[in-house]
Amino acid sequence: MDLTIVSGLSGSGKTVTLQALEDIGYYCIDNLPANLLPHFASSLIDIPDNRAAVGIDVRNRHFLETLSDSLDSLKKLGIEFRILYLYANEKTLVRRFSETRRRHPLTDMSTSLIDGIRLEHQLLTSLAQGARIEIDTSNTTPHELRSQVRNLVGARDGAAMMLQIVSFGHKHGNPSDADFVFDVRCLPNPYWEKELREQTGIDQGVINFLKSTPETSAMIDHIFAFLTEWLPAYKAENRSYITIAIGCTGGRHRSVYVAEQLAKKLTDDGSTVQLRHRDLL
Repeated sequence: MDLTIVSGLSGSGKTVTLQALEDIGYYCIDNLPANLLPHFASSLIDIPDNRAAVGIDVRNRHFLETLSDSLDSLKKLGIEFRILYLYANEKTLVRRFSETRRRHPLTDMSTSLIDGIRLEHQLLTSLAQGARIEIDTSNTTPHELRSQVRNLVGARDGAAMMLQIVSFGHKHGNPSDADFVFDVRCLPNPYWEKELREQTGIDQGVINFLKSTPETSAMIDHIFAFLTEWLPAYKAENRSYITIAIGCTGGRHRSVYVAEQLAKKLTDDGSTVQLRHRDLL
């Protein structure tokens, strides 16, 4: 199994890190008591393609004393793991807690924020020394941290992004979740061909009609070229989904055909695509 233990100083980005791992398919648990780590890992051994990440830090301070024994138990069980440790400088951590108004887990009526940060650093020293991966987030944005985490665990930026292509009819309203809307009402309309009126964009008659029109082929090529030019920028933003809407008048002929052809071209190009015809009854 692939087990990542996420730890580090409070305010350094542990939550963002666990969210990034969850987005690429890891089963994540935050604030797991260290003494439960061997039991948790053992329960996942026989699950195929199991990838898990657990957050362990000073919020369960009294369990940290058992962490060394728990890690030894993992080794005896033959479970490989990596420790990913996050930290930031004191000035940055103080600023982050001030901006969010969060309470540091080690502060109380007699312990100031800066003293709590320094105490936490001491308590986590042994964990930091055993870390396979260390990330200094002092000058890192949450977006940059997500990209770093995905790269460090072997996931290519944007690999999880799903393209959702939906055909629709403008007379029924635009899809509310569309990121891109392409209007194909300027293309020749099979509706005006009596024998094609009751067919749809997935029927051979309409396919032959639209395939024979150079305007339709040019439109598909231009949309595909636009998307292949700009989708990498959205992948770099770690987007999980992009919805591409193709609209004609009724949502049964031109938009359906164009959506079908575009989905095929994007799939052949290596994208993960879901196709839906909203108004195809």
